[in-house]
Amino acid sequence: MNDRVERLRAKLEEPLLVSDPVNVRYLSGLDSSNAALLVEPGRVRLFTDFRYAASARAVEGVEFVETKRDLFQSLADALTGRIDFEATSVTYERYARLHAGGIDPVPTYGVVEELRAVKDDGELEALRRASEITSEAFEQFAEGRFIGRTERELAWRMEQLQREIGGEAMSFSAVVAVGANSARPHTTPGDREVKAGEILLVDTGCVVDGYCSDCTRTFATGPLPEELVRAYEVCLDAQLQGLEAVRPGASGPGVDAAARDKIEAAGFGDAFGHGLGHGVGLLVHESPRLARESRDTLEERMVVTVEPGIYLSGLGGIRIEDLVVVRDGEPEVLTTFTKDLISVD
Repeated sequence: MNDRVERLRAKLEEPLLVSDPVNVRYLSGLDSSNAALLVEPGRVRLFTDFRYAASARAVEGVEFVETKRDLFQSLADALTGRIDFEATSVTYERYARLHAGGIDPVPTYGVVEELRAVKDDGELEALRRASEITSEAFEQFAEGRFIGRTERELAWRMEQLQREIGGEAMSFSAVVAVGANSARPHTTPGDREVKAGEILLVDTGCVVDGYCSDCTRTFATGPLPEELVRAYEVCLDAQLQGLEAVRPGASGPGVDAAARDKIEAAGFGDAFGHGLGHGVGLLVHESPRLARESRDTLEERMVVTVEPGIYLSGLGGIRIEDLVVVRDGEPEVLTTFTKDLISVD
């Protein structure tokens, strides 16, 4: 079996039932909505139904077991004894069925996710390619026209660009927010037309070989109010400080504080209400977290966002986000589009 399974097996005291679809894909390569892996000493069984049988049979190093469409009932019928399970991906109803079938299910948390947080060479290359596509899309996007177009039109344009350049899918629906809407950290593009003298925030990413990019840039559409210009300068300074703090051994709260302290010192502390960043990989939000409440410690080859924001209600919001690889030395910044405040008509 592959190195990922061997590293997982080394962490286990009991057999582990892996049922989270992303974790199944990470360990086996099988992309399925209805599959599970049972990882035991010297043995790995892959359970899925007829729809995925041909793909499952092609997975090397596993024993394929074809199940009914009701995967968890099949697992309850086939397995017995003490088995760890992924507590965050198994509903209580499924837990009850496993238990009723003679299994002694024991909850575990984040075992595979901890492995996923540290990327191998192939994963890093996919993340680089996805980030290159997003960076190039931003370059082309900034050559277009903003004023008179709607948030929804511009969001679609950003998605089109990434698809045309080579993205296989979107990491998430592109966020384009203009004016006061940009002061909402998570918003949905609507029919509001872009006017001159406004902030325009764009948050987007694409997928390559299953791996996500994630990047945010903030534009102007002409001269801005002085408070927004100052907020941009403070946010950029904080973002650069956050990047500088991304090192092996740094704590999630420590990296968050490196950026947050700059924003608080400038008087914008109440306008930065979310964490500094998060891990990215097969999911656009995964371990580790860069936040006050994080318990994570950075390791080399982890990939995280650094994205401070300043959101001024009724006026506009600033967010500047890069995707970076934790390195022993300077972090490797994957998103390369300029962070200068540029104006696009």
